[in-house]
Amino acid sequence: MAEQDENLDVILDRLLRTAMRRRWWVLIPATVITLGTCLASLLLPNRYESEAVILVESQQVPERYVTANTTMDIHEALLVMTDAILSRTQLLQIIDSFGLYQKERKHLTPERLVARMRSNIDIEPLQKANDSRAVNTFKISFNSSDPQSARAVTTELTKLFINENNKSREEQSTGTTNFLEDQLKVAEVDLKQQEARVSNFKMTYLGQLPEQEGGNLAILGGLHSRLDNIMNALNRAQEQQAYLQSLLAQYQNLAAAGLAVPGSVAASSSPAEAMQAELTRLQNERTELLGRYTEKYPDVVKIDEQIKETKALLAAAMRGAESAKDSATQKSSSVPAKPTERDGAIAQLKSQLEANTIEIQHNLAEQKDIEARIAEYQQRLNLTPVREQQLADLLRGYDLSKKNYDDLLSKKEESELSTSLIKRQQGQRFRIVDQPSLPSKPSNPARVKISLAGLMAGIGMGLILAFFVETKDHSLRTEQDLRRIFAFPLVLGVPELLGKAEERRRTRLAVLEWLGGTIMCLLIGASEFYVYWRG
Repeated sequence: MAEQDENLDVILDRLLRTAMRRRWWVLIPATVITLGTCLASLLLPNRYESEAVILVESQQVPERYVTANTTMDIHEALLVMTDAILSRTQLLQIIDSFGLYQKERKHLTPERLVARMRSNIDIEPLQKANDSRAVNTFKISFNSSDPQSARAVTTELTKLFINENNKSREEQSTGTTNFLEDQLKVAEVDLKQQEARVSNFKMTYLGQLPEQEGGNLAILGGLHSRLDNIMNALNRAQEQQAYLQSLLAQYQNLAAAGLAVPGSVAASSSPAEAMQAELTRLQNERTELLGRYTEKYPDVVKIDEQIKETKALLAAAMRGAESAKDSATQKSSSVPAKPTERDGAIAQLKSQLEANTIEIQHNLAEQKDIEARIAEYQQRLNLTPVREQQLADLLRGYDLSKKNYDDLLSKKEESELSTSLIKRQQGQRFRIVDQPSLPSKPSNPARVKISLAGLMAGIGMGLILAFFVETKDHSLRTEQDLRRIFAFPLVLGVPELLGKAEERRRTRLAVLEWLGGTIMCLLIGASEFYVYWRG
């Protein structure tokens, strides 16, 4: 380790002595190259850069009230807007409007001018330190040979970005709204078709629908009750018919024998008594019906008509019975009865029997009608499960169409709100945070860096030349040089003996060298300071 350190010290000492010995090979190239570089940097044209910072503001209205319908990422939005703004047509308009590149127009094509302007524009997103994807600001800069032009063009570019952002978001939002509106019209047509299918099905199978099952059951129960009442009334009418036919046969037999009606027959088999019993039964039945129904119920109205007819027959039978009783007290039972009295009683019985026959026919017709209706409603109830399944299939399609229509309607309304928000400049927007600056110093070229680079290059070139010259010089200057060449040891050394004239000459030469070196160093320092001062 100690040997390595010693070798390193020897090498450094040798390099230092070489540099000191070949100092003019280092100073002259360093001075010339530095001065040339500084002069060249001063001759380069100034470029001024104007910057503006734009903030991406979020939506002003909370999203729980209005949901944005534009979801483009800021990176994608910047790429799209950059392509639109830096298009050939747009940049040529800016070049013509601000009179840019007057000298270059003489020998450059429009495409080359556009390419040069694109190289002078810089759009840089400013990312947050903790999130590489979170971008809420970006910088726009433009460099030009004139500071006023740089600021004017940067101002125009910021306006174009803001307008392009508003335009693109409005177009995207409006396009979304129009798309939803078109889809809503299609969904509305489909919904109307589904509604028509359901409506036609209900009209076609009216009475067999599931929601009418309860009503059908109630009607069917009422029809069975009415059928029972009709059957009871029919049985009573048939019994009364048999009774009236028997009574009429007795009257006709007596009339054929020319005898009056016996008192026992008149007392036991009087039509008036039969009518009175029928009237009592009808009144009792009416009272029972009124306990369940109103007076306008069909069965109650029908019984009222039967009571009215029975009362009329009862009155006629009582008149006939009274006339028969009077004739029996005045004459013997063997005396033939008057034809008019017998004929009146027989006509009354026939009339009553005819009314009874009509009633039976009416009850039979009503029984048949009710049985047909019962069969109809029973068939409806039997078909209800089938219609329920068919209707469920139709309603499933209708519900899907209705849900799709409602969703599209809701989305369309939300999209319209979002579009209105964007048009009012209350949605996500660009806002200028830092206005385009008016540069006071040129940003390019970087003269200080160029001059320092020239200084380093000059020193490096001088060192290379010094060591190159050193390698070509084979003079022996030190004891180590002798030992490296000759194997025998050194036993005698002769010191350098100089005269006074030689000493004076060397002294003057050393002063001149120091003066020249100082001047060169001052030139280098002055040139670097001047470049720094000029910027």
